[in-house]
Amino acid sequence: MLRTTNAQRSLWEAILPGEALGLPAELTGVDRLLDDPVFIEPFRAHFDPIIGRPSIPIETYLRLMFLKFRYRLGYELLCREVADSISWQRFCRIPLGGRVPHPTTLVKLTRRVGEQTVEALNQALLHRAAEHKLLRTHKLRADTTVIAAKVAYPTDLGLLARAVDKLATTAKRVQAAGGATRTRVRDRRRAARRRAHEVARAMRSRTGQARQVVFEVTRQVARLAEAQLADARRVVAGARRALARGRARPTGRLRALVDEFQTTIQRSQRLLDQAHTRLAGGMPEGRAGWSACTTRTPGRSARAGWAGRSSSATRPRSSTTPTGSCSTTKSWSATRRMRRCWPRPSDGSSPAPERCHGR
Repeated sequence: MLRTTNAQRSLWEAILPGEALGLPAELTGVDRLLDDPVFIEPFRAHFDPIIGRPSIPIETYLRLMFLKFRYRLGYELLCREVADSISWQRFCRIPLGGRVPHPTTLVKLTRRVGEQTVEALNQALLHRAAEHKLLRTHKLRADTTVIAAKVAYPTDLGLLARAVDKLATTAKRVQAAGGATRTRVRDRRRAARRRAHEVARAMRSRTGQARQVVFEVTRQVARLAEAQLADARRVVAGARRALARGRARPTGRLRALVDEFQTTIQRSQRLLDQAHTRLAGGMPEGRAGWSACTTRTPGRSARAGWAGRSSSATRPRSSTTPTGSCSTTKSWSATRRMRRCWPRPSDGSSPAPERCHGR
């Protein structure tokens, strides 16, 4: 049975001087705040209003808990300090000469109401403070400490390697839980890591072939991710068949794993699609040319554009601007083959493009 207040009063309060009955300023403000009935409402759901053994007064329990957390006291030390202090007894609404609740009573009551009641009390206190303009809830101040750390920028290669790792690991967890146990799944994590190390070595070499190595290795890891995705989809299909036939036990854990695996597959597929899009737009995949909406800059003749062999720093390159139509532009390797087949005139002038018919 819920008991909210302590109606008993002691005769000792009539003979004590007024100075002994006063409370400190802090306790006076808290005592006035805890008189609000809103702090009693969260406890009504845990007690019957009529039937049962009467509880300790809730107003006493609230004030005891304030003293406990305010001064960081244990339950036993709290009860001893309250029993030795007249001001704390008056604050906790305990009559002078009365009995202080036993520590085990406070422990059992705290366990009974649970964390939900404490959260409700904190929310009620927050709203009450906001209503009295003691707390401004529209602003937040955060004190942070900045620590220097290395930044790992995400790349297509790194994201795909992590996707392969996640897919292989989750597939093993699903099979260990009893789903798709006969489905053969190949672990491609080692191959993905080995190719990532190849990129790291190529970047340290600082040669002109580093960009080509990055694109080529990214394509290889993308193919590994595609194969791992195919294995993952077979595992999900087999696990769902096992759940439908009731062969897997326990079904709850396996169903949760399958849902998690399906989410991982969808995210990995999005990463793979993004990688394919960048690879298709960044470098030609084994073709002599690629489609581009470009036009040459006017004022540069074809004869001046291919004036003999030159280095990459001095070779004239035509700037391009987007136009409404698409044309096919030959790659540098194709133009070098065409330049070699042009016969050089005997007078030393530049070769004419129209004299070459290609090979």
